[in-house]
Amino acid sequence: MLTEILIIDDNPDIRNILNDLIRDAGYKTRVAANYGQALAEIDKKLPDVAIIDVKLDKGDNDGIQLLNHIKNKNKEVPVIIISGHANIEMAIKSLKSGAFEFIQKPFDQERLMNFVNRAVENFKLKNKNKELESKLFHSYELIGNSPNIEKIKEQILKLSSTESRIFINGPTGTGKELIARKIHKLSKRQKEPFVILNGALLDVKKYELELFGEEKENGSISYGVLEKSSGGILLIDEVSEIPLETQSKILRVLIDQKFKRINGNHDINVNVRIICSSSKNIKNEILSGNFREDLFHRLNVFQIDVEPLNKRVSDIPLLIDYFSKKISESYNLKKFYIDTNNHYLINYYWPGNVRELRNLIERIAILAPDNEEKISAIIKESLKSFELDNFKIENSLSVPLKVARENFEKDYLTTQLKKFAGNISKTAKFVGMERSALHRKLKGLGVKDLN
Repeated sequence: MLTEILIIDDNPDIRNILNDLIRDAGYKTRVAANYGQALAEIDKKLPDVAIIDVKLDKGDNDGIQLLNHIKNKNKEVPVIIISGHANIEMAIKSLKSGAFEFIQKPFDQERLMNFVNRAVENFKLKNKNKELESKLFHSYELIGNSPNIEKIKEQILKLSSTESRIFINGPTGTGKELIARKIHKLSKRQKEPFVILNGALLDVKKYELELFGEEKENGSISYGVLEKSSGGILLIDEVSEIPLETQSKILRVLIDQKFKRINGNHDINVNVRIICSSSKNIKNEILSGNFREDLFHRLNVFQIDVEPLNKRVSDIPLLIDYFSKKISESYNLKKFYIDTNNHYLINYYWPGNVRELRNLIERIAILAPDNEEKISAIIKESLKSFELDNFKIENSLSVPLKVARENFEKDYLTTQLKKFAGNISKTAKFVGMERSALHRKLKGLGVKDLN
């Protein structure tokens, strides 16, 4: 895709010179002849790079205002400021406002193109770094073949083609953001922004500022996530943490599809698809008076429930293989082997869910053990589940052989059932029993269906 450069200058001769020069260099261009045109072009679509004349038709600092407008939308966009009335004060003001470079008219064409090429390179590098960072742990594929993950994969395919609001419910670390990203990637809005607002990380006083933005006394505008995500998808993570007062205003946005910035007088129309997530039981929050029921029903057009990792143990081997590959690549290491039948991995409770598993794999990669025994020791030390196991072993020595054997069989078969996501046929095949015999054994031991 060609890099797009927006040229803003009220002088038609300079505008045409810049346009021809930049097009000859292989870039795509858009032009604006005044402040109003420039504002419309920026709001229509942010360029990859902008070249802005300081003084346009509204005043001496038009260009600086446009620079601030771009930076509020995306601070990573490089902006080159040009001026025929240049002085040191203006140059400093431009650079302090976030300008990539400042150049005086009349400008040397070669010097200007050096600035443009550097700005393009800078923008591409930052985007590349963001992409790599995102892909480090976001494959945009859900890893697992448990019934819960298979169901979610089907839901994602159905929901991606719709505009329905979605509520993703599940414990911390289960991959709720990943599900939202997958929906965005497969939706009609995939080329538009994907913006995240984390309700758990915000100061109570800043919710509305982050959502709606602000019109300041000096005329500058701070854009909220509703505007930043317009045309795309807004993920409100941990939505249950948003104060009640703000909840009522969100409800109004959902009904009217418009809002006012803080200190603003004009309605801002938005076209945004909202996805919410929560690690709390929202119905309990409603009963406790902490969350509006009418807002929940507006947000919960379709609900996706994500199970904790300890309820889909069969996914652990696939996740280990995936994270081992990703982390090995990122640290430039030879892929290490982890025994996925490790007792501690299967029986651990995993309170941090998939995120905790990923962190464990990264810890193993950093410590770089050179054999399976050392890896097993790291797992044991990290998970601490062996303490419970030692208790079980010691406790078994104080009971008759028949009881100890039954306890072992019960623990053994429960563990195998977990490995195969409660599938009786697969479990029976693995342990070497007939399916009907395994059923009888499980019933006799008091082991209930894991599903």
